[in-house]
Formats: sequence, structure tokens, C-alpha cells
Amino acid sequence: MSQSSVAMTEPGLLSLAGVLDYRSGPVLRKQGQALIASCKAATLVLDCAQVEKSSSVGLSLLLAFMRDGKAAGKAVEVRAMPQDMREIAEVYDLEEVLAGQ
Repeated sequence: MSQSSVAMTEPGLLSLAGVLDYRSGPVLRKQGQALIASCKAATLVLDCAQVEKSSSVGLSLLLAFMRDGKAAGKAVEVRAMPQDMREIAEVYDLEEVLAGQ
């Protein structure tokens, strides 16, 4: 099983990695929220390039992190969303929400 993580790899770049599901989601949510709150950059990029697999929990994490970033007054961008997350976003009609960031 893959290790899941969320890290601020450089100022304003929040990187998600591994498997995003019901097991990893709650811990990643808390860690990501704290990282976003401590970030001083004006723009927040949510980088999903290292996500191996995602359930709807991964999409929920992205939406929560977007909300956190906007609440902190940051411009938010999602980068390299994997195909499985894109398909889930399409089912819930969220493509515009995620692309318009």
C-alpha cells in the first residue's frame, strides 16, 4: 500500500501524493489545513502530480483545500489532476469549479 502525504514543497505549492481515500483523507485534511493556514504566499497551487489513486475523498480534499485557500485570501489553482479524479469531478459536474481556479 502506498504512503499518502500532503506537504508544502515550496512556498505556495501544496503537493498531494499517494492514495487518497477514506483511510488517508481525515489526516491529510488536518495536515493540509494547517499548512495552508501557515502559508504566506499569495497564490496556492494544489499539485496532484504524485497522486497514485483517488476516490471521491481526494476530490473532497481538493475542494476543502480550495475553500481554505480562498478563505485565507489566496488565488487557488489545481495542477495535474489525475484521470480518476477528473472522472469523479465530471460525475458531480465540478469540472468548471476545478478548472476556473
